[in-house]
Amino acid sequence: MHTSSHTVLYDPDGLIEAELPLHREPYECLVKAVLAWTGEDTLAERDYEQIGLQLTGHARAVASDVRRRANQLPKDSGPRALADVVLREAEGRLSATLEGTVHCVQRRARLVRALYERLDLRGLQPPLKTSVRTAWRA
Repeated sequence: MHTSSHTVLYDPDGLIEAELPLHREPYECLVKAVLAWTGEDTLAERDYEQIGLQLTGHARAVASDVRRRANQLPKDSGPRALADVVLREAEGRLSATLEGTVHCVQRRARLVRALYERLDLRGLQPPLKTSVRTAWRA
């Protein structure tokens, strides 16, 4: 008998995912490290493939977040147009075959960096949640 502690949720609109924060810091560190590589391949091909897979998966998650936020903007807005350009380029890069090379992994790292830059630009930021404070004076 096999029991599982995992639950499969039906969420076709991605509403649950929209509320989950991306684990950004480890990937920013990975991107920085990958882009600092110079010279010849020093890792095994399978290591580059694994790093490439990690960056690819994260790029897809960030692209999904960019798309979700961009879709909330008016179609004729500048931030949405820029997001659309970055997302089209991301689709093209992510459709390319993943190779176990420094060059390929660095392309994926630059893609993650570009997606985060798009996500950080004004206009795609979610509205700040503000709280109302009432000062009671005696």
